[in-house]
Order: sequence, then C-alpha cells, then structure tokens
Amino acid sequence: MIAADPRDFQLLNDFQRGFPLAPEPWAAVGAQVGCSAEETMARLACLRNAGKISRVGAVFAPRRLGASTLAAMAVPVDELPRVARIVSAFAGVNHNYRREHCYNLWFVASAHDEAALAALLDEMGAATGCPPIALPLLEEFHIDLGFDLANGRRTRHATSAGPRQPLSDADWRLVDALHDGLPWVARPFRALGHAAGLGEDAVLATLKRWLADGTLRRFGVVVRHRDLGWQANAMCVWAVPEAQVSALGHALAGQDGVSLCYRRRTAPDWPYNLFCMIHGQSRPAVEARRAELADAVGLAAFPHAVLFSTDCYKQCGARYQGPQGLAAA
Repeated sequence: MIAADPRDFQLLNDFQRGFPLAPEPWAAVGAQVGCSAEETMARLACLRNAGKISRVGAVFAPRRLGASTLAAMAVPVDELPRVARIVSAFAGVNHNYRREHCYNLWFVASAHDEAALAALLDEMGAATGCPPIALPLLEEFHIDLGFDLANGRRTRHATSAGPRQPLSDADWRLVDALHDGLPWVARPFRALGHAAGLGEDAVLATLKRWLADGTLRRFGVVVRHRDLGWQANAMCVWAVPEAQVSALGHALAGQDGVSLCYRRRTAPDWPYNLFCMIHGQSRPAVEARRAELADAVGLAAFPHAVLFSTDCYKQCGARYQGPQGLAAA
C-alpha cells in the first residue's frame, strides 16, 4: 500500500513540489493537511524511517552545479555485490542500481568539473576492474517534475531555466547543508542558516531565487517509488537518428506514464540516445505502456532496449565539490 492514512498520502503526493518556503513550514503544511506542525513532522519522520521518502528538501537541476553523468559498467554477475559496494562507497556517486542488461550496474557520478568527473570514473574503473562508460545528458525533455502516486502520471509543470548562475561561497555552504534535507526542527531554514553561516531570511530568499532561475528543479518531498508500490521500474532506450531525436523526445515526454525523458551521448557499444523511465506496479503493465508509447510517438521502428531495475544499492542526493575544495551536495 502507498499509504494507509489519507493524510500520509497527501503529504507524499501533494508536497513533492511547492513545499512552503516559510519560517515555520511544518505548520504551513499541517494547515493544508489538517494536523499540527508537530504531527506533520512526526508523520514525515515515520515515512522517512519506513523508507517511503528519502528526505524533504532540494532537488537541483541537471548541469546547474558542477558536472555529472549517468554511467554504466558491465560486471560479471557473481562480482556485482563486490563491485556495487566499491562504486557506492565513492562520495561522488548517488543513484546506483542493478539493471537487466550486459551493462548491469548503472549509477550517477558527480564532481566539481568535467576533468574531475573523468578522473573519478577512471578511479572507479581501476578500483573495480570494470571500466565504466559515461553517457552524459545532452538534452532534457522531462526530468523530476513530480510523480502522481495515485495513478503513476507525471505532474505537469513547465520547465524553464535561465543561464547558469555562479554560486558564492555562502551559496556553496548552503548547498552542502541541504544535502540531507530539512532538519526535523520547528524552524528548519533557520537551522540550515546556522550550518551555512546565513540568516533565516537569506536562506529562504536564496531558495526562492534558485527556484526562479532554474538552479533548483523543485523543493519538497523526495519519494522512493519502489517502496511506495511502484516496484516495476524500467529504463527504456531507443537508438534514434540525431536529426529526429529532439522531436521524438519532446513527443515522448508529453505522454502520461513517462517520469523521466532525456537525450544522452552514445558510446561505441551503446547506440541508444533517447532515454525514458517508466514506473509501474507490475512488469507487464510497464511493458505494455512502453509498447503503447512507442507506437503513439513513432518509435516502434527504431532499435530499443528495456532495462528493468532489480536492485537498488544506493540512493541519495548528488555531491559536488565547490571552489577551493568547499564540499557541496
């Protein structure tokens, strides 16, 4: 069950974005849900402890901080637990999954710039004996805009981001403080400010600015789909001619059932450039929806692969390195 209590479901479903950026946000959320600030915090803490959410906090937009890439390794099956542990131990790795393919270990790696990212991937290859392929994002069509837990449809919000904004040292300190989400105190933004050397008003103003300029994709509850009943999750990929990939990507992103959609760089033995994620409550449902989408958008004729995820080894927010070695999430 996603949530036995309707208030818990509302907290999970309705506050994935648009979370109140106010001095006492738990009280503001509770006023909408119908409970006190203390009960709101307690409910969210229970959902976190049960693994249904990872945090309440910031989701940064791709390519707005440092450098990152989706990467994959072809790992002998009996070596997967060992290699996954090594990869997950790197601070620059966040999402790390096993998927059904000869490239069977998939993760996101982040660093403060492209050179550091390349060095990180080289280090992982040396440590594991499995050189990774890097598949950086080239064009986003729909990324992390929320997920309707009632029916699996994505929430519809326009994506618009201005030019990448430089971050001050104070900004980087705030990014670092945000890594684990809001602290469970009555005035969490004031506590974040203490950690970052900022006042509460400055924290709130900065977060609102980052939402406005596209640095933040959203601020709110970050759910764990698998633990909420959406256990059949597939990365669906197609090899599309470069002249057509943007048009087809935008068409695919407009369909219900697509939670992520983007174009990535190919590799010598990885020809697929159009990616989407489909989350479902059963494998047949995901397979059927993928086929429907391919027919509807005009992708059925192109080479494709479907990579269901089977194990989650690590899931957390990305970490970057700020200027002069200042750690940032």
